[in-house]
Amino acid sequence: MNRSVLIVTVLVMLAAAASATTFYFVHANTPASSKISEEQRTTREKFFGTAKELLPIERGQEMRPRW
Repeated sequence: MNRSVLIVTVLVMLAAAASATTFYFVHANTPASSKISEEQRTTREKFFGTAKELLPIERGQEMRPRW
């Protein structure tokens, strides 16, 4: 009983250390400021398009491109 408790405790501590390390590295890789300048925003919208919803699919319109 004493040995199994020790093994479980060590495994729990290893799991907590691995989780903390993963959280630290993921958090460290996020950019400090997610706000972008107006120039970057307009360039992004020009390249990717705006964030507006797409028009509904018309009746009989196909989803796949015609090749």
